[in-house]
This record gives sequence, structure tokens and C-alpha cells, in this order.
Amino acid sequence: MLSHPTRSLSPVVSLVHAELTSLVDPMRTMVEEAMVAAANMVEVAALVGDTARATMLSALMGGQSLTGSELAFLARISRPTASEHLSKMVDARLISVTRKRSYRYYRISSPLVASMLESIKLVAALEVPQRYQPRSARDSALRFGRTCYDHLAGRLGVAIADSLVASGCIVLGEDGGDVTDAGAKILTEFGVDLSRKRQNKRIFCKPCLDWSERRYHIAGHVGAEIQRCCMELNWLIRVNDTRAVQLTTAGQTGLRDTFGLDKLDLQIDPPNVRVGV
Repeated sequence: MLSHPTRSLSPVVSLVHAELTSLVDPMRTMVEEAMVAAANMVEVAALVGDTARATMLSALMGGQSLTGSELAFLARISRPTASEHLSKMVDARLISVTRKRSYRYYRISSPLVASMLESIKLVAALEVPQRYQPRSARDSALRFGRTCYDHLAGRLGVAIADSLVASGCIVLGEDGGDVTDAGAKILTEFGVDLSRKRQNKRIFCKPCLDWSERRYHIAGHVGAEIQRCCMELNWLIRVNDTRAVQLTTAGQTGLRDTFGLDKLDLQIDPPNVRVGV
């Protein structure tokens, strides 16, 4: 009696099925993961893409904690509307909130979020296609010097970076940076704390492409420390309601003596800037 052909082929069919399953399952997993990642990206993009929310996030890029009322004023929206926007961004972990007495203070949740926002700003500054970019006293102040989350940017930030690189104090590459022995001595004397706690996972030193100068300034722990020292020494002061920083007379002398910045077109008198991001 002849055996049934289907029965004789069943082991082969089973093997083929197993091989196909081993190929299909990973592909299905990859597709599902890609769809989840795309959905998450769309969610974040939608949150950042709203004009009011983008304005509030830009204001928080100054590194300061601001109240909901302050952010509502800067975004030119009502306090209840601002509260709804802020709640969505807190849920998405773009910003964090802390309560002090009867006030809630909002700030950028992490350097990673700040880096994303600065990258968007960089792309938005590209002139292909050409975008309308009106110039004003506020714009000039931001381009001269500003806080990029917790480090210095603008012409001032780039000049400090250039000086430290040229003098061999810092080595910057496209993907990272480091402080040399000579640089460690100079920066420590300046007041920079180069020690990091072990639990601190923040990048030590890295380049950050400046959207207005199209060159690198210094970010990471080292960049944050340089900004802290300049602020504490009163070399720089914040311009009201903006990310812009203004150089003081003491700062002009200090930057020249410490970093050799004597060729920078340094501003002394604060511009008449009140509202902006």
C-alpha cells in the first residue's frame, strides 16, 4: 500500500514553516517597534509644533524655572490655556514641574530635551528654503550671547570655545570633547569644578552646534560650569524675559584676561529688550 504523499511531505513542510516563522517573527517585531517609535515621534513633534508650546519651551531654554503665569505671558495666552499646554508637556516628560509654596515652577526636564530643541532651532535657521527671519534688537542680543539651556551660546559662547581650543585647553571633535591637563589647570583656577559625581551620567564635555553662528560652542558639564562661573562673577547678566545675556564691564576685563577675548565686538550697555524667548 502506497503512503499518502501529504504525509511523506509533512516533515519538509514543517521545516519550511519553521524557517519562514523564524524570518517573519523578527520582521513583524521590527515593524511593530518601528510603528511605536514613529507614533512616539509624532506625539513629541505635535507637542513641540504648537506655537504656544514652542514659545514656552524656547523660554525655558534659558535654563531658569518659570511659573505658569510667566510662561502664559511670554506665549501671550491665558493662564488656563497655558496650564493645559504645560500639563501635556509634563506628561510627555518634555518639562518637569516642582512646587514651592503656592507656585509651580517649570523647567526643561533634561539635557536630552534641550539638545533636541536646539537642534530644531538649528534646522529652522537654515536658509534653504529661505525663511522669513526679521532682525531686531532682541534678535541681535540673542545672537551676541544667550543661554542654551545651561551653557553659553551665540557669538560669545563660540568665542570662548574658539579660545579654549586654540590655546590647547580643550579638544573638540564632532562627537565629543575633553579637557587637557593645561586646560584643567586654567579652568580650575577660573572656578570650574571638573569633578563629577559617579551617579551623574551627564556628558562631561561636548560640542554644540550654534544655530546663529553655525559653529561650535561648549556644552555638557564643562559648558555648564563655565556659564555658572561667568554668572556668579557677575561677568554676565540676564536680559529681562529673554535668553540673552549681557556682558558687564567686569566681564569684558575678565574674559580678556582669562580667555584672551580682546577682539570680540563686546556689548556693554544692556539693550532695551523686555519680552522674548
